Amino acid sequence: MAGHEDGSPAPAPGAPLPRVLCDTTGLLALGDDAAAGALWRLAEPGQQLDANVVRVPATGRVGTHIEPDLDVLLLVLDGGASLVCSDGELPLRPGVLTWLPHGSARGVVAGPDGVTYLTVHRRRPGMRVQPSGAADRLRPGGA
Repeated sequence: MAGHEDGSPAPAPGAPLPRVLCDTTGLLALGDDAAAGALWRLAEPGQQLDANVVRVPATGRVGTHIEPDLDVLLLVLDGGASLVCSDGELPLRPGVLTWLPHGSARGVVAGPDGVTYLTVHRRRPGMRVQPSGAADRLRPGGA
């Protein structure tokens, strides 16, 4: 395999190229008009990661749950929330990057302005798209 002048390897023929996938400022501009749930999903063929931009409206919540297999990174893009953990609550605000280790209990309670965040984790084979009503659990009073 031939390399570049700087010694770095040349990409394989037909290798995927880096590219911009989403401009989150456009998603954030939707504000309260944004639907609850995933506003964007990584849907590239052959990806090794899953990523989502999620909007939880004011006082909505993602119920406390345990992810047994995957570590998750959560980056708050807009708004605020509390991360509910087994040892209490952690405040989340724009710019806060949080590690949610596999096996840990976690939930999110959106603040008075709602919260929009990015999650990234290793791809899990066999993930399925939720029915359209699945976002209802994110609304205030949702299950």
